[in-house]
Amino acid sequence: MPNMLEGIKVLDLTTVVFGPYATQTLADMGAEVIKVEAPGGDAMRYAGRPAATQAMGPVHLTLNRGKRSILLDLKAEADKATMRELIAQSDVFIHNIRGKAIEALGFGYEAVKAIRPDIVYVHCVGFGSDGPYADLQAYDDIIQAATGTATLAGRVDGEGTPRYVPSLIADKVAGLHGAYAVLGALIHKLRTGDGQFVEVPMFEAFAHFMLKEHLFGDTFQPPVGTVGYPRQLDPHRQPFPTSDGHISIVPYTDGAIVTLFEVLGRPDLMSEARFDTPMKRAMGMSEIYRLIGELTPARTTANWLARCHAARLPAIAVRDLADITNDPHLGVSFFRQRQHPTEGAILDMAPPVRFGVPIAESAPASVLGADGDEIRAELAHGRDAS
Repeated sequence: MPNMLEGIKVLDLTTVVFGPYATQTLADMGAEVIKVEAPGGDAMRYAGRPAATQAMGPVHLTLNRGKRSILLDLKAEADKATMRELIAQSDVFIHNIRGKAIEALGFGYEAVKAIRPDIVYVHCVGFGSDGPYADLQAYDDIIQAATGTATLAGRVDGEGTPRYVPSLIADKVAGLHGAYAVLGALIHKLRTGDGQFVEVPMFEAFAHFMLKEHLFGDTFQPPVGTVGYPRQLDPHRQPFPTSDGHISIVPYTDGAIVTLFEVLGRPDLMSEARFDTPMKRAMGMSEIYRLIGELTPARTTANWLARCHAARLPAIAVRDLADITNDPHLGVSFFRQRQHPTEGAILDMAPPVRFGVPIAESAPASVLGADGDEIRAELAHGRDAS
């Protein structure tokens, strides 16, 4: 059985994280993705790269599996001609090059559409083209700052000092928006035969993601409260200390709150006047979180886990990032050791979504320009056949 996106050809000029995450998602579903790289290659090839590797850093390996790599200098006419041939055979053209720069190279939307009239042309940008920030550069830190995300931790601990979430979270969220944008445009093309220009702005995509809960009081006009979802900003709603580590316990319903205090050995606390009704407990959750944190150091993490699970309370041990590859659940089918043609044994992650049809395993990430000769030969064969 063919993969779901088998037969869909994606010409990928994206770099770093945002665009490559989008196109890797498409490649995992079976699309043929040709990664076009300028001389020197994508910068993420070099992030954390061991000296012995061939521009095959760890982030590149996780973001660019399943793609073929060709090196093209789009300032050289011969390589521009190759690009035009690739466009003529592609369903999707996706890039994160500045608008003026791609126009100067001769591959703006109208020029690409002239080559392939039904092309789905996707431009990954930092800021939407209709706003005053349109020409600004954007990186993950910039977007975290601009969306207010960098102020969330300071709201929790009361320090007020802005700081970044230690993850390329804005890039990756925007990449997922890019993937569904491509799929939506492809469905439209299948129904109508028409391609289109699609803009995926990182700022708007991440603001949309973060403000689903944090718009909060400003959802109503005039506002009925402050921005920021209180439950997420509660300083006491944190992993709880145990005698040998930390545990996450989520008493999400009123019944779970009462049960948890039975498990903690202090059911009497929920009978006190300040907590003796569901409404009082709901209004007093910050204090309830504080009390939980005072009680959990009495036992080990494993002991609390056993007690919580026996009472059907959501709980999990806090796992250190350095130990995540030893997680017994992820070890079943998520993490898998694979053999890379040049890098040897690598740890790879399976696609997280499970479909009802089988999905073939994507090839490992390509060495810079590794597929160039083969791709050019295919183009030449196409010319000869016509």
